[in-house]
Amino acid sequence: MAVLSLKIRPRLHSRLTVSHDETVMCCGYSQEFRQVVSCTERSMVKVWDFDTGQQVFEFGGTNDLSATTCMTFDPNGRRLITGGRDGCLKIWNFNNGQCLKTLKKQGKCHEVCDCIFLQVNRNFHVMSVGRARKIDIYPDTPEDFHHIQRPQPTWQDDLENGHREDILCVVHCPPSLVATSSYDGEIIVWNVVTGRVQCRFFSPPLAENLNVEALDLSVPSIIFMKHSKLHHFFSATALLSSGAAGCVNLWDVLSGGKCVGSFKASRFQQKITKMAKTTEDTLLYAADRIGYVYVYDIEKFAPEQKSPHAENFWRAHTGRVTGLQIVDNDQVVLTSSSDYTVRLWSAHGEFIGTFGQSESWGVHISSSWKHPAVPYEVLIDPLSMPDHESLTFNTRLSDAINPDKTRAHGGEAKSETHSKLRLAPTSIRDTKIGKD
Repeated sequence: MAVLSLKIRPRLHSRLTVSHDETVMCCGYSQEFRQVVSCTERSMVKVWDFDTGQQVFEFGGTNDLSATTCMTFDPNGRRLITGGRDGCLKIWNFNNGQCLKTLKKQGKCHEVCDCIFLQVNRNFHVMSVGRARKIDIYPDTPEDFHHIQRPQPTWQDDLENGHREDILCVVHCPPSLVATSSYDGEIIVWNVVTGRVQCRFFSPPLAENLNVEALDLSVPSIIFMKHSKLHHFFSATALLSSGAAGCVNLWDVLSGGKCVGSFKASRFQQKITKMAKTTEDTLLYAADRIGYVYVYDIEKFAPEQKSPHAENFWRAHTGRVTGLQIVDNDQVVLTSSSDYTVRLWSAHGEFIGTFGQSESWGVHISSSWKHPAVPYEVLIDPLSMPDHESLTFNTRLSDAINPDKTRAHGGEAKSETHSKLRLAPTSIRDTKIGKD
């Protein structure tokens, strides 16, 4: 089978603003330069001024470069590391577009799905995972002037007891733990010093989903959290992972991977694609595949709650959220999506603007923000419509997302789907969202 991507985009409405001309695969924030970097599926990289939303520089997008699938920064935020569909990683000076180094395995290479920059003792490394189903570790050695760099030998435990499916995500828990998650729902926690498996566990299928074979158990996002509130339920370190039907699962890592609880993070049972946390681990932000962002207060967390109250939620995009980052110092949230846009929001979900819009903004000047308006395409999207009898009769969320599939949850569509669909955050629900 082959998937052929049609690069034909309908003519944009005059009120639509996009950051790129194609799907945005990832985004990130460099605190060192106060710049935002976004990457696309055709390897185009754009650098934006965080404080104004205006484009500073762009590079890539040439036929000799493979689609960019993930990105990260070095600890200083001065170098950009990107992973590609061709299985290579590249280290860039993103201020001039110079490729400083290429990280590549010998032989056949498979798509890189995620990468991180981590420090172990006094040594720095780039770690990548993907469709090769193995962990690749490249030492970060500036004194090595070879343009192409090979990875270290694969851990023996990884060769013998590693993942059996494509690895989608990798996260670091300093000083010595790394977790990886895969397409089949398996999560493995590794000790990066010894290279051995600390524990492993599988995402539990939901009890109400009887057809487990058709259930999407993939884990595209995992995150470590250490908070005093969680110590009542965990030995020391908690791991949160995206589960089936919009759930987030919670694990006690140091107790052998015990599942402590699970809650429905997406009100519309959509897969959570990205998670992020504030610096003090007090708030959890979760974004789903139809563009909603939810905020949960860890202080109020209780494992027995199946549907905890979200402190806030709003619709940020009309497509899958591919990037989510909290900039604590400025109290803002950075998002990117498959809908071609990169956007900035206040910590409470107020719309600051879309990178690439004609008007500049000031991050700390609220009068320059788009709020109380919302993105026009979000406003007119069918999945953003408020609850109305005619809409609930003719339209259901499951049909709008998967029109060819049978209505497996038809009985829940009216009560669950069209109650409380929101464009703007809870705190500004009744503001003039049509203003623009």
